[in-house]
Amino acid sequence: MSAPNTNIEKQARRHRGPLIGMALAALFGVGLIVFWLFEESAQSDPPAPQDPQGQVQEAPTSAAPVTPAPGEGAIIPQGGEVPAPATPAQPAP
Repeated sequence: MSAPNTNIEKQARRHRGPLIGMALAALFGVGLIVFWLFEESAQSDPPAPQDPQGQVQEAPTSAAPVTPAPGEGAIIPQGGEVPAPATPAQPAP
């Protein structure tokens, strides 16, 4: 069955308002999502810790070498040389 009165210009005029409203609602939703993403990214990098006098503290540096736990892979130094694996001490007879 087809519609008895098909007037394309009249239908376009009647649907213009709802279509504009739906487009505005979609743009508002996209704008909220973009605002949320920018707000989250701005808060993701916390400021450096400060002491009570308001001065920025530097991160502590450690000169001690890091040894992997048993079963973990060895850490390769920046020079590219792979150290020889450590052998466990033999018990005395």
